[in-house]
Amino acid sequence: RRNNRPEEGIRALCVYGPIHYQELPELFMDYVCSVTGASPSTTGAGSEGALTKGPFNAIQTTADLNNALVSMLLTGYGGFSSAAGFIGPHLRVDHDISLLIPEIWCRLFPHERDPKRLIEAGHLEKLEDYSFGGRQVLASRLGYRITAKFVHTYFGRVFDNPTVVFTDEILKPELQDRAVFADGVNNIVEAQQRVAEGYFADGTIDDACPPLKALLHIMARGSYEGKTASDPEIRALFTREALLASDWYRERLATKQQRDVALWARHTRSLREFLTRAGHRDEANRLGIASLLEHARAELERASAPEYLATLVGTIGADPIHRPAHGRPGQEARFGVDAYGILYAVESAAGSV
Repeated sequence: RRNNRPEEGIRALCVYGPIHYQELPELFMDYVCSVTGASPSTTGAGSEGALTKGPFNAIQTTADLNNALVSMLLTGYGGFSSAAGFIGPHLRVDHDISLLIPEIWCRLFPHERDPKRLIEAGHLEKLEDYSFGGRQVLASRLGYRITAKFVHTYFGRVFDNPTVVFTDEILKPELQDRAVFADGVNNIVEAQQRVAEGYFADGTIDDACPPLKALLHIMARGSYEGKTASDPEIRALFTREALLASDWYRERLATKQQRDVALWARHTRSLREFLTRAGHRDEANRLGIASLLEHARAELERASAPEYLATLVGTIGADPIHRPAHGRPGQEARFGVDAYGILYAVESAAGSV
């Protein structure tokens, strides 16, 4: 994370400790907003959009977010982040911490970096919401941060006396300046609210899968159907079990099957047409088109079978599109699948494409 201390015209973002872990609801709030601090490599502080820098990504952000959520739910990957720039307003770290984390992580066994184990062992502590200056500070958005016990247990594999380097003021940046810390958290929450409102304004919230739709409501409006991010029913949406049992995930699998059938049907048709063209017999023999056609037909039959759907369970599936692409008045969108299985839209007007 690129974190800056407060400067003229730029609010604080230096609220993160050396390492943070966020459960999926909080992690995806950050994915949606992607707040960055002041950096010489960017145009300035602010939100860069969902998952990546918005100007360089032409895909609707909901597609990226949906895919990323399914991936993380299926794999069980934990979302850890390191701090760069500043930790608190008085400690400049640049990229020293970020360069150190791989040295620590490669010395941890897989079971040691399991988030649940780290929390149970007291190596991670959860930040809680609190009041400061008469205003609620939603510090829970920062997730969990490493404790002195984590430093003593794991940083000792690199340092002789790690607790001398990683003091309480580093592990708990609010100790450096509580007002700066509170404003930094508020800065993040306000940015998340502003970005989430954009999904309502352009209608792309309708393309978000149910867990993300609930999250966008919470980010923008504070609650979803009367529930906040801490409500067990909301958090239950972000589990592998809930994903596998959901109608929306089954729709992703059905969509993937439909697109696979369309892809292999297209391959079959193209290969068959090539074989039947006059004058292409020698070239077809050289390229082994007959063998390729046989393979394509077999794959088409396999993808068309009802049992094929069961083989897709545990995969990312494909993001269904529920509404037409935006076009000019009098035009409608038609969808197709290219040779790589990528969905594309072609606007048609007056009967021509």
